[in-house]
Amino acid sequence: MVSILGISLFGNKMNAQNLSDEKLLESSNVYKYSVKNIMNEDVNLNSYKGKVLLIVNVASECGFTPQYDGLEKIYKKYNSQGFEVLAFPCNDFGKQEPGTNKEIQNFCSTNFHTTFQLFDKISVKGDDKAELYKMLTDNPVTGKSKILWNFEKFVVDKNGNVVKHFRSRTKPESEKLTSLIEKLLIK
Repeated sequence: MVSILGISLFGNKMNAQNLSDEKLLESSNVYKYSVKNIMNEDVNLNSYKGKVLLIVNVASECGFTPQYDGLEKIYKKYNSQGFEVLAFPCNDFGKQEPGTNKEIQNFCSTNFHTTFQLFDKISVKGDDKAELYKMLTDNPVTGKSKILWNFEKFVVDKNGNVVKHFRSRTKPESEKLTSLIEKLLIK
């Protein structure tokens, strides 16, 4: 009788765990968010279903600004396989993104020939933190954290789930970042 009860309890525990796993994924999913692109048009992130995403906060006058080159390189390398870069300019760190959306777009296309998607300038910290970044920095998958500087990166799988957070020093074309992207693209 104890073994039957044990199996029954174990089974219930497993179902509860599966439910928790679903809630865990839902709480770290980008598809429920809408944002504005650099042209101030609404974009539902649900439109990226089936794509691997790299979400990154960017700035034009930062020591990490040369990473735009790396972002463009990996975008061109993996885009045809279902990869997108979503770049969110922010002026939160050292006022290193002072420009308007138009100025930011011109800077990126002129200096780095970027072709990936740029979005409206947002805040990634403090009271004005964008809803998307609230989730990116506080979820069960990547933990509770803060954006410490420009060019922090979040990798999102084809189902919209956040899977990894990389700090600014991790270059876009680094082995640890590109190997994760490649792994997610073949899943």
